[in-house]
Amino acid sequence: MVPVWLPWPLPSNWLVTGFGEVGDDHRGVRASVVALSGPSFMHGPADLLIVAEEPGVGLGAAFAGLDGPDPGEGFDHGPPNAKIEVLGHPTPLWCVGAGADRAVYAGEALGNWLWTIAWPSEAGCLIALAELNLFDLRDLDLDVPYGAFSPRLED
Repeated sequence: MVPVWLPWPLPSNWLVTGFGEVGDDHRGVRASVVALSGPSFMHGPADLLIVAEEPGVGLGAAFAGLDGPDPGEGFDHGPPNAKIEVLGHPTPLWCVGAGADRAVYAGEALGNWLWTIAWPSEAGCLIALAELNLFDLRDLDLDVPYGAFSPRLED
């Protein structure tokens, strides 16, 4: 089963705004998504999705606006564009070409794809600057602050 990644502590003034999963009765959950909303660094509100998925599922790529199921050939060539902590370990992320309205980073954690997708695109600096620490929500007992359900998860 894939993890349910949650940055903890949450960035200042951010709220959890939804959860989702992809799977079936035969193979179980193959992808999870956590939605967060909060203030952007520049202006107005921002949204962030954190996706964990088995290779080939395509949930992160769909939210990123890509045609294929994975980040694509060569996305991880060269030094990473950002690093975050996953279960206390530094984890590299690379920018993935996506629509102009969003910032997309992808990497690998625990044998699964790890995607971060932020709207608007300038909110992507949150990934690089906020020093996110991801934990598997299934292993935590937290009083998580919730906000209104994210429209990003409605499609």
